[in-house]
Amino acid sequence: MNIFISWRKRRRLSICLNLLAVGLVALGNAAGQQALEYPGLTEFTFDSLGEEQFAPLPLREPAKPWRPVEAKRSGDVVEYRAPGHTGKPRWAISAHEKQFVFASNWSPDDPPEPVVLDIDPELCKATLLGLFDADGSVPLPALLHLPGRGTLRMTVEPAGAARLRYDAEGGSNRFVRVTFPGTTAKTPRVRYRLEVTTVCPQIGAIAQDARYDGFRRNWLNIFQLNPRRRMLSNNAGSDTCAFCYFEYADVARETPPLAKGLYALDMVRQTLEAILYGTKAYGMPGYGDEPATFPELSADTYPSLLIAAADYIEGRQDKAWLMANYPSLRNWADKMLATDRDGDGLIKYALSGNSGSWPVRIKFRPANWWDTIGFGHEDAYANALAYRALGEMAKLAERARQADDAARYQKAAERLRQSYFATFYNHSSRVLAGWRSADGQLHDYYFLWVNGIAIDYGLVPRHQAGLIMDHLLTKMNEVGYTNFEFGLPGNLIPVARKDYVDLNPRFGGGEKEDNSDGFQRYENGGATACYAYFTLAALYDVGRRAEADRILFAMLDAFAKSGFEGRDAHGLTGDWKAWDGTYWGYEGFLVDNYYALLAVLKQQNTLKSGAAD
Repeated sequence: MNIFISWRKRRRLSICLNLLAVGLVALGNAAGQQALEYPGLTEFTFDSLGEEQFAPLPLREPAKPWRPVEAKRSGDVVEYRAPGHTGKPRWAISAHEKQFVFASNWSPDDPPEPVVLDIDPELCKATLLGLFDADGSVPLPALLHLPGRGTLRMTVEPAGAARLRYDAEGGSNRFVRVTFPGTTAKTPRVRYRLEVTTVCPQIGAIAQDARYDGFRRNWLNIFQLNPRRRMLSNNAGSDTCAFCYFEYADVARETPPLAKGLYALDMVRQTLEAILYGTKAYGMPGYGDEPATFPELSADTYPSLLIAAADYIEGRQDKAWLMANYPSLRNWADKMLATDRDGDGLIKYALSGNSGSWPVRIKFRPANWWDTIGFGHEDAYANALAYRALGEMAKLAERARQADDAARYQKAAERLRQSYFATFYNHSSRVLAGWRSADGQLHDYYFLWVNGIAIDYGLVPRHQAGLIMDHLLTKMNEVGYTNFEFGLPGNLIPVARKDYVDLNPRFGGGEKEDNSDGFQRYENGGATACYAYFTLAALYDVGRRAEADRILFAMLDAFAKSGFEGRDAHGLTGDWKAWDGTYWGYEGFLVDNYYALLAVLKQQNTLKSGAAD
């Protein structure tokens, strides 16, 4: 039976529960009469913006064997009992305005099995958002977020009566599974509510502007919890990357409460605590089973951890957590500073970054997130992140009443700032290079995001910032990149083979010395929303609002259409694309893309400040 419940607010919103039953009259669209053999849903859909945009999402059947059940409709409720049982139903599932309700009753002769929502992540990269208990269960309230579709806020009555079980796996045995336990003799009645909601920063000026629908519906997309790692990750079935934690934290700090007593920053805290307690993440030596690893922490890992910690402490005003963990934070900061082996103020990576130093068969990964490009030694991106991290540490040290540390970190930040521009500015291209290798050479491939973060973080002299962005826009026009609905390329010209780490053609490697035959594949100039925020932020910073808006609105339209997700017929995914739109990604859903949504806040703050082109 299909139950369609609709209502109007700003737009009309329709919820569809497809409950398969025998001989029941369908409301709304007709559904075939099929046997209902278990309590639960076979498909559902919702659109948190009320636009009726999405087809029903199929749900997998729970594992067999199933206990015998008899389904009976009573109004908009479908009740499930053992055949012949006349007492209260073990489950009653219904759809109301803006919510689903799963109600369970205890009976010793008809005890309820759990209700399971089992989603194929190839259809939708769903995730549960909440906090993990010690046994891996998730107390309520929590959110079920379906990227591109919207969010269900889940609560239970009586409060604390039940905890959800959550599991997910990637690869060939992929699934995202949320389990709602039934009642017990101790708790004879449980009622779960799954309410459609939208969680994003409330900005009155854009509330009725449909161009920002992709911002509203997808704000939470950056948060994906891997239940087996119990950490924020690339997606629910993928890796956790320590050098990404600052991205989660920056977005979490701008996120309204997810539910009563539940904050996105608390998920950041749990992820950081896992690292503090010794868990490894990608970017650290010894993580996972990849043949290519890191000889030491990637150059952007400590900065990312420190920024994320600062975001959490300041955003949640958790001084107790600061005081308990300050020695570990100081240890991170001091290990980061210790990589400055020549005293010029810039942090260093263990590998030289020299052209030709990367073996044909990958042994080690380079210095930062862009792990197929040969960043090494002095990395412009990691140093920009370190500059911000040192400033945050100075503030945390002050709060922790560690005046000497505060002065030391502030001095280190200033020393880094003084060295930065002179080290990385390329007088030939008139933009910042990506890295300076140990042999003193600059490696410059017109990296948009490197220049963007340096400008946005205040590491470029003000009179130079606008000129750099002018040169980058001119170069972008010269090379013919205009498809901003695909995001932005990381680099505007091919990274030469001698500076490329992964020579597999699948990941941007080519046979030609200039690597032009690998260009536009994956990180070798592929288009993505990942790190596009920094280019947009820099454009807004220097008053180039028209150019920034042109890029931003094209990306927002793509976000609204889930344009950075999905898989093509060849198994490649939309998180990276060639400039003609050909897919070259592999995750299928990569949270870093959604950091770009922060650009909406940057845009609106720029408008408030009255900055002009």
